[in-house]
Amino acid sequence: MTSPRVILAAQSPRRRELLTLVGITHEVRPADIDETYLAGEKPAPHAERLARGKCAVIAEREPDALVIGSDTIVVVDGDVLGKPANEGDAAHMLRRLSGRSHIVVTAVAVAWRGQTRSAVEEVNVTFHSLSDDDIAAYIATREPMDKAGAYGIQGYGATIVERVDGDYFAVMGLPLQLLVRVLRELGIRYAFGPLAVDA
Repeated sequence: MTSPRVILAAQSPRRRELLTLVGITHEVRPADIDETYLAGEKPAPHAERLARGKCAVIAEREPDALVIGSDTIVVVDGDVLGKPANEGDAAHMLRRLSGRSHIVVTAVAVAWRGQTRSAVEEVNVTFHSLSDDDIAAYIATREPMDKAGAYGIQGYGATIVERVDGDYFAVMGLPLQLLVRVLRELGIRYAFGPLAVDA
């Protein structure tokens, strides 16, 4: 048995932390791809296409490595909330999410030896009601400014989330159980730390 060299095709600190949390040693090679929506594209297929696209870019450069890609989007009323453009945009997003539920869609893809497998996790997240003062104070932390939906569940944003129905790690940006399942489809075992593959 051998352990493949693992590359994370993302610069997200949260995804790095999660791979480290479960003992998967990895390198980081962010993939710069066009994230524009295709005409008529739905949120889940969009996230999956981007996760696979990130894998493809890095796998082409590093054909001997196992490449992991992921993409997370926030959906409310059928609208996708990306990263806020400015503070006003962040406040608008947080007002839309206040006191209600939304969907977090996270896709994960793995490229290995010329094959790619992927899957999508959808999680229902409910926010507490937020006052304008709450929203202003949260934005002042700067945490919302580089997060899809203008919040991060692993930081200050943990205090504004009332409930998570589904995989908490998917909301953070990398559904770990789903990742292990996708790895298994490619013949790779998660050995509670290193990944194992038949030589």
